[in-house]
Amino acid sequence: MSDKPVTEMSFEVAMAELEAVVSKLESSQVALDDSIKLYERGADLKKHCEEKLKAAEEKVAQITLSPDGKPEGLKPVEG
Repeated sequence: MSDKPVTEMSFEVAMAELEAVVSKLESSQVALDDSIKLYERGADLKKHCEEKLKAAEEKVAQITLSPDGKPEGLKPVEG
């Protein structure tokens, strides 16, 4: 587990660390205090990954395709 702030991580780095946190928690060989810290870190990583995915989905939703299937521009996201 790194000490790097979650907000500075890319999606891929955060997801890899989240997987490591889950693996450690599932091993049942972590002290209670450490388990709580891991759980809190995992919750932060999960939230960060969800936010990154939502932002990417919104960007993709803005892309419009021309009749020949090529991207031609952005449209405003509704909702």
